Amino acid sequence: MTSATPRKGATRMAEIAPDVRAALSRGEIASATLTEGLAVDQAVLLRTVFPDLPASALRAAQAIVPLGILKRMQGLGELLWHTLGETAFERARGHTSDTVRGWACFMVGAMPAQPLAQRLQTIQPLADDPHFGVREWAWMALRPHLAAQLDEAIALLTGWTHAPQDNLRRFASEALRPRGVWCAHIPALKRAPQQALPILTPLRADPARYVQDSVANWLNDAAKDQPDWVRQLCQQWQQQSAHPATAYICRRALRSQKNR
Repeated sequence: MTSATPRKGATRMAEIAPDVRAALSRGEIASATLTEGLAVDQAVLLRTVFPDLPASALRAAQAIVPLGILKRMQGLGELLWHTLGETAFERARGHTSDTVRGWACFMVGAMPAQPLAQRLQTIQPLADDPHFGVREWAWMALRPHLAAQLDEAIALLTGWTHAPQDNLRRFASEALRPRGVWCAHIPALKRAPQQALPILTPLRADPARYVQDSVANWLNDAAKDQPDWVRQLCQQWQQQSAHPATAYICRRALRSQKNR
């Protein structure tokens, strides 16, 4: 079911053809939309990709599969790491299924006693994955580690803001959004968002819309707690840079402040 032309994909569950749903759950194709990703039967996928899992792991998976999507991905990634270790990671990280590669992201999060720099190095290919979903799982998987070691995380991710890959520059911003999406907030950045300026400032005129949107969303998050700081920063940026990207970022950053 592969093709040189990307599938358009379904936007509603009812639109997913039975053969596509089955192929997704067997790991034969990648999802083309978030809807398709949510439709994957991860219990079937787990048994298909990892037929060597012991019965105890399969029983544990039965309790994980009904959970919400983030807890399901995290739970299965952790289960695979603790059961099969490096073997599971090597099998998953290059798999056709974006869901399986997503499990690999959470395996990186589950690896014990890894220095943050090593964890980031391991996740980097997944953070630059061609599939939108895998890139999201990559930052979500590492976010708890990044938040727990915030100063080091900011220092390390500042280097990513100069990466040639748009996806890695976006990761640097997205992974530490104060409020984030589908994840716990970072109270320290809600209180003092200026800590992240080493990441945000190099991206204030980024050429990629994908990165611009992330920076704008970061600042929009911060504006919910520190609106004056965000307004002052945007004013400063626009005085220092006439780049259209900066204007776009600031306009979107302040979109929730217009009526205040």
